[in-house]
Amino acid sequence: MEDPYIWMENLEDERVLKVVDEENKRFREFVGGLSDELFPEVWEYYSMPTLHAARLTEKGVIAMFKERERQVIRWLGGDVIIDSKRLEDELGDEVLLQGFTADGKGRFLAYSFSIGGADEGITRIIDLETGELIDEMKPSVWNVTFLEDGYYFSRFYRHGETPDGVKAPAVRLFWKNGNGEKMVFGEGLGSGYFLGLRKSTDGKWAMVTVTFGWNRADIYIGPIEEPEKWQKVYSAEVPVEPIDIINGRLYVLTREGTGRGKVIAVEGENITEVIPEDEFPLEWAVIADGKILAGRLVHASYRLEVYSLDGEKLEEITFDRLGSAYPTDADGKKVLIRYESFTVPYRLYEFNGGLNLLDGNEVGGEFTVSEDFAASKDGTKVHYFMVKGKRDEKKAWVFGYGGFNISLTPRFFPQAIPFIKRGGTFVMANLRGGSEYGEEWHRAGMRENKQNVFDDFIAVLGKLKAEGYRIAAWGRSNGGLLVSATLTQRPDVMDAALIGYPVIDMMRFHKLYIGSVWVPEYGNPDDPKDREFLLEYSPYHNVDPEKSYPPTLIYTGLHDDRVHPAHALKFFMKLREIAAPVYLRVETKSGHMGASPETRARELTDLAAFVIKTLGL
Repeated sequence: MEDPYIWMENLEDERVLKVVDEENKRFREFVGGLSDELFPEVWEYYSMPTLHAARLTEKGVIAMFKERERQVIRWLGGDVIIDSKRLEDELGDEVLLQGFTADGKGRFLAYSFSIGGADEGITRIIDLETGELIDEMKPSVWNVTFLEDGYYFSRFYRHGETPDGVKAPAVRLFWKNGNGEKMVFGEGLGSGYFLGLRKSTDGKWAMVTVTFGWNRADIYIGPIEEPEKWQKVYSAEVPVEPIDIINGRLYVLTREGTGRGKVIAVEGENITEVIPEDEFPLEWAVIADGKILAGRLVHASYRLEVYSLDGEKLEEITFDRLGSAYPTDADGKKVLIRYESFTVPYRLYEFNGGLNLLDGNEVGGEFTVSEDFAASKDGTKVHYFMVKGKRDEKKAWVFGYGGFNISLTPRFFPQAIPFIKRGGTFVMANLRGGSEYGEEWHRAGMRENKQNVFDDFIAVLGKLKAEGYRIAAWGRSNGGLLVSATLTQRPDVMDAALIGYPVIDMMRFHKLYIGSVWVPEYGNPDDPKDREFLLEYSPYHNVDPEKSYPPTLIYTGLHDDRVHPAHALKFFMKLREIAAPVYLRVETKSGHMGASPETRARELTDLAAFVIKTLGL
């Protein structure tokens, strides 16, 4: 099969850089002054503080936030401890904070950061009283777990070999104190294995999870100070994670069964089911004050459930609007919960018997978040959210993904707010391929079942069309595949398409960058059976000169090292060839995830401008 644009896979090719330069100018002319007009508004919402993580200590809560042009780690309601801008002044380069942990007494803080967008970073440990630097480790380590006289940490070897002679990539657990460091766990574990250490909330037990890829897991437990005594107590061929150890009983969240999640208790040889599987997935569980607090995903938004340690359901807690809720820390008495919704960048709640709001912010104005269902081609019910402001101009901006076991739950999209305030409706669809309804839902959108995902999206768009909406369909990464496949199959169900950082050439995705790791999800183009179903929907191979395509924006970043920009560039050329109204926007400074705040906000503004212009809002 001849590929006329294979030369575009070479990003150094002068012809590629010429196309990028010309098309960026042409797109600028198309959105014109509208983007500049919208930018202050998008920047205002983009700059609203968002919470990344929070930890409990005896001296108060420590939290990490993204603010306007910096990230900070601070005492909640108090002093800043770490400021990314100060680190940039010290190091002379762009700094991205990656995460932090603190010891329960509030004496020490370990934080990690990367320089200039690199994946490998630096971990520093400081004394919270004096601010003094106690340790610095390069490349960054994770899983720092403090004890009285030292700390454990995990080191991921990307190069070379581990102390026990296993070639990278591999991970090992270490203990470090005043006498130096020593490897304490992970001997002999090869590539593909990951490990995580957690301390039980009473501080006495180590709970270690060893996973192989995303598929199987072993749990080891033992006295926290004696790693030589840690023993394997549970294994499963599916994801499992330890919750806590209470009175010698290990509580575990497991995906065994239909994959929708249940809680079991392990005591020696005895295994008891505590919270059985339900129609809706159980996503997480923690223990506080002798009760189990669990998060359940009900039609893609969260409700909290409280159980006794024996599994008796005590109460259900719902929020004032549909949202996402995850625990960020628990100490046996209290739990910190991070909440987010379409118009709420974050709220931080504390649970100890009841739910108390500690902190948060939200967008002012009148908004309603509702939900509905469309019937897919095979009769499957497909759920979607709708976010509206005061008025409804019958223009819908519809976001979808449908893949890799990822759930789309309510979250804050800063660029959607100006659109909604002008009378637009923001829609988010929950398609097969995600994990909104457990593993079976994911498998129904994988490999030879991928067409189900496009049919689900077509059903949602078609229903909105029938209700009189003009529609802009939007997806990013695997969602870019979703929108480009829907565009080539049924251009009639949309009035505009936005395709970001996409996977589009299904015959060559496995040959570009890290694409080969997606073979389990999509199938293998080198296998004749898989090739058949991939070719059937591959957007790059299904552009039809007889079809009439709506205005389409394809956007990517020249430095995306996850999804090769050639997917976007080649698809653009195919559409241009048949004189479709297609635009290309290539960010010359960013990768798949990373970019400076202003670069990201400008890109989001351009998306909003394209939608507002093409839908005639």
